[in-house]
Amino acid sequence: MKKNILLGLLAFGILAISSCEKELDYTPTGVLSSSDLTSTKAIDGLVTSAYAAIGNGDMIGPIYSNWVYGSVRSDDSYKGGGGTGDVGEIDALEHYNLVQPTMDAFVTRTWRNLFKSISRCNVALRAVNGLEESAFPEKKIRLGELHFLRAHSYFTMKLLYKNIPIFDENASQEEILLVSNDLSNEESWNKIASDFQFAIDNLPDSQSEIARANKHAAQAYLAKLRLYQAYEQDENHRVVNINKSRLQEVVSLANAVINSGKYMLSADIADNFLPETENGPESIFAIQFTVNDGTTAGRMSYEDGLNYPHGAPQYGCCGFHAGSQNLVNAHTTDANGLPNFETFNNQIADLSKATVDPRLDHTVGIEGHVYKYDNTLPFSNSWVRDAGVYGNFHTMRFQQLASSGSYFKLGPFMGTAKNYDILRYDDVLLILAEAYIQLGQQDLALPLINQVRIRASNSTAKLKKSDGSFASNYNVKPYSSTGWTQEFAFKALQWERRLEFATEGSRFFDLVRWGIAEPVLNDYISKEKVRRTFLSTAKFTAGRDEYLPIPQAEITFTKGLYRQNPGY
Repeated sequence: MKKNILLGLLAFGILAISSCEKELDYTPTGVLSSSDLTSTKAIDGLVTSAYAAIGNGDMIGPIYSNWVYGSVRSDDSYKGGGGTGDVGEIDALEHYNLVQPTMDAFVTRTWRNLFKSISRCNVALRAVNGLEESAFPEKKIRLGELHFLRAHSYFTMKLLYKNIPIFDENASQEEILLVSNDLSNEESWNKIASDFQFAIDNLPDSQSEIARANKHAAQAYLAKLRLYQAYEQDENHRVVNINKSRLQEVVSLANAVINSGKYMLSADIADNFLPETENGPESIFAIQFTVNDGTTAGRMSYEDGLNYPHGAPQYGCCGFHAGSQNLVNAHTTDANGLPNFETFNNQIADLSKATVDPRLDHTVGIEGHVYKYDNTLPFSNSWVRDAGVYGNFHTMRFQQLASSGSYFKLGPFMGTAKNYDILRYDDVLLILAEAYIQLGQQDLALPLINQVRIRASNSTAKLKKSDGSFASNYNVKPYSSTGWTQEFAFKALQWERRLEFATEGSRFFDLVRWGIAEPVLNDYISKEKVRRTFLSTAKFTAGRDEYLPIPQAEITFTKGLYRQNPGY
């Protein structure tokens, strides 16, 4: 949350420099085009506009918050809200088998919003490429930033839709309309990777303006991409091979970030979710948001705006994103402070007796437990909007207190100026650990995973109740080298990723990457539908539900040029 970053982010961000609807790339009427901008200051503003675009999603067409796509579609959370018909497209996504290519919001609108951000990058790239470096000394750096931003949007699209059209700044409008989405998986990953590699080659180690991407952010992102690419999928989304050479690239890139010495874990995981400690040592790249910047409502993040406790008097809406019983159970630990891998979900955890990982109380609102680090404000079941359908748990990592200087209410909806981390150091540690494990070097992964667990065990200071006690019984310990086989290490890695990024929207994509989405999610449904009957007809179909459909409106517009994903 910053008032002046990137040369006045909001001022340039409101320039709608080439949006993207069905046509994918066009110049809207009544706004500036790149041909109108001739000064280096104005062209630099196009770069800032591209930064603004990656934060320009909305509640029903999100492009950075994956609470719907990665959390509700996984075993982490339920839709929540006022029953299954409230924003029914999310209910369809939660059931998997109800998703259709004609869904306007969470299939079509996200596709278009992501292409808007890609279009802004391409417009800015054309403009910056037209300048001589003698006239624009920052040219190489700005080009690196734009390639990074474009790759970020394409990467997001690929996680969501898999088979996407990819074009660069050299394509004319006529040529764009001839670009199909029939690239092989390997080809599309490599095209996106080339943008990140360009960024690595042209960005400095650090930037004077903290919001700008640097070389290490590009290395971290490319490491993440190569990890996904290493799990090679066939056309029906089955993982058929794990590419060891790609994993070696992950190791090299992630170690470059770690060895830079620029990043470290924050002392308390809470620091990742509070505006007072944003842009801290763990943040590698974040979308920046503002408040009190001279505009009517600031440049706020609204993509999580539905997800506040509905009955809490300081909010009043809307009760979406309810933590699942499965997720709460997953935080329980055994006498050794380790996860209950095999038995965690056999029954509903008795939180008055069970020992748990402290990350539970950083993630899930629970009756009588401290809500968002305010020990005068215990969470209450009376805040829950529809407990009869979705239970009493609520998520809270991305919520802010109404008393926070980052909080803003616009009508019934809530926004926040808390920055949104896209890449964090904890992710890099676990990306590297995963690569080591899959390479059969699990001993190298052990200290990386334990760094994250030790930080979790130390993250209790902000969870104390007003009388100094804790609502939960915390017990989390690092893993021992005894019995640390490749199989056990991978199970531990999978568990650690779930708890470390719980409800942040990565869980579903992890399951797809590992090739286990179908068994894990259908097992989840089989138990959860007894507890939450609204899931009684849900079913995950392998070869279909790993990805969203290509929007039918885009297939129609391109006269069938785009091919539909399998199963739709």
